[in-house]
Amino acid sequence: MVKISDFQTKDVINVSDGRKLGNIGDIDINLMNGKIEAIIISGPGKVLGFFGKEDEVVIPWKNIVKVGEDVVLVRIQQVIQ
Repeated sequence: MVKISDFQTKDVINVSDGRKLGNIGDIDINLMNGKIEAIIISGPGKVLGFFGKEDEVVIPWKNIVKVGEDVVLVRIQQVIQ
């Protein structure tokens, strides 16, 4: 089991290009089945997901390769900034 607060402290790394995308700012949960649909990476200007105007990156759960102790590995082709 992983707490959401522990999940949010992990760095998110794109295995397609090795770039650090940031940290998880929010999680999209399907309330009908209780499954995580996507993770949302806050833009660099945001503080605790509230302040700042940077865009968010939404990564569908199917694109998560591995959840490790310190990182979440994802595979996405291109991040629009």
